[in-house]
Amino acid sequence: MAVYRLEPAKKSTIWGGRRLIEEYGKNFDGDNLAETWELSAHPDGASVVASGEYAGLTLPEYIKKAGAGVLGCNCAKFEDFPILIKLIDAKDNLSVQVHPDNAYAREHENQYGKTEMWYVIDAIPGSALCYGCSRTVSREEFRRRIADGTLGDVMNMVAVKKGDIFFIEAGCVHAIGGGILLAEIQQNSNVTYRVYDYGRKGVDGKERTLHIDRALDVATLAKPREDYNFGRHIGACGCFVVDLYCVKDEEIAGEVTEDSFLSLLIVAGNGYVINDGARTDVKAGDSLFLPAKSGAYSLGGNMTVIATTIP
Repeated sequence: MAVYRLEPAKKSTIWGGRRLIEEYGKNFDGDNLAETWELSAHPDGASVVASGEYAGLTLPEYIKKAGAGVLGCNCAKFEDFPILIKLIDAKDNLSVQVHPDNAYAREHENQYGKTEMWYVIDAIPGSALCYGCSRTVSREEFRRRIADGTLGDVMNMVAVKKGDIFFIEAGCVHAIGGGILLAEIQQNSNVTYRVYDYGRKGVDGKERTLHIDRALDVATLAKPREDYNFGRHIGACGCFVVDLYCVKDEEIAGEVTEDSFLSLLIVAGNGYVINDGARTDVKAGDSLFLPAKSGAYSLGGNMTVIATTIP
């Protein structure tokens, strides 16, 4: 087997910054780079295999050519590729938004719903994000506060720091605040219902579209859950299991079985991955795909790695 580097799809938005370009070396000519879709088979932006015999193929093309076996047995229950992994640089606040669950998204959007999790890579002092409501809010009050610009008064604002982790189930109202750099592991969906956007205008000079009715169909207008217990993992649901490896001094060893492929996202530092006798040197911002049945691997160097598999 082989360790494949992935080249991400790249997204520029009005709230994006330049850290992914300047600190992570992402090649992009635009004014800002808000998101890189590091592991993606989504039609709105697929990552591309950048090394090995399949170099140049998009991730969906690679899977088709190499065979579904590279995804592992656990992926067989999914109609589509199950996850999407991003790096996000929020120079400014993202809109207050919510995502639907699978049932609603399949009926109305022909996509998966979106449960996601965040790992905060870095945050400037004073950074905060919106994570659910500060109290239970009625649909009528929520709609009124959107209209009169007071929605922030009932949002649960959380100060963040490097290393913080948030799990955002479908239905949880949320927003990433300005000054935050994070990794996002999510279901393979690009469905977002925007409910409040500070009156900002897009590149076309018009205020960005809100999706209030559909948001109210799916939103849980209450405090976020506080009883998550993922065991030794930093996040888990029916679509993904996520581990955090802080590699230093000693190698960390694992195995990629027939159950699932392994995604490795290097979020800080540099080091190497050894698999099947071959060494792959890596640095912050690199994204690697190890096919199912790749066997034993080890991580070395001085780096922080997010490892994702399919349960």
